[in-house]
Amino acid sequence: MTTPAIQLQNLSFGWSKDQPVLKNCSLQVPKGQFWMLLGTNGSGKSTLLRLLVGLLKAQSGQIDVAQPVGFVFQNPDHQLVMPTVGADVAFGLVEENLSMVEIHHRVNEALDAVNLIDLKRRPIYALSGGQKQRIAIAGAISRHCEVLLLDEPTALLDPESQGDLVAQVQRLVKKRGITALWVTHRLEELDYCDGAFLLEHGQVIDQGQPESMREKLIQRWQSASR
Repeated sequence: MTTPAIQLQNLSFGWSKDQPVLKNCSLQVPKGQFWMLLGTNGSGKSTLLRLLVGLLKAQSGQIDVAQPVGFVFQNPDHQLVMPTVGADVAFGLVEENLSMVEIHHRVNEALDAVNLIDLKRRPIYALSGGQKQRIAIAGAISRHCEVLLLDEPTALLDPESQGDLVAQVQRLVKKRGITALWVTHRLEELDYCDGAFLLEHGQVIDQGQPESMREKLIQRWQSASR
């Protein structure tokens, strides 16, 4: 059995005792695989990712995540802080005490991985939404992250850019051996993943291969609409 790079056991979190968000939530993502987390608004998807990356602290349960972890927000403007593409990717490397030669190498390597090496000197404000998301991903992989967490990264993109971004992440996972967990509500994005979880009322109620999960979700939504 493949060793999990992400493992949650009986994780619970709430903003108060009367407002539970996650309740004894458990899941495992195998190392080197691309899994998706689906669920309706308010099911706890974004909260779960923030617990994984350490932005929130669980009230109970266990979290084991391979380090380092990269995180990509739904809105890339919330994490791109430098004026140019190259400077922004390099910004995340400051704490690693690397030489300038190694920083340049890491930046070029990461931008090449997301097919944006030609935009290294481009101002951030001049990028499209899809390009900004790819720069955010480049910033994560420049730190040689083992795990990549993505919180609905296609939510603000047009349909063509949505497909391009999810395909890009799939290629990165397979080429670089990264483990990725991608939050979404778009069934068409299941075409690119190795498996998916369904989160409902703060618990994982189902998981499986993309095609079977798609069929189950369609049936569930059809039943709910009757």
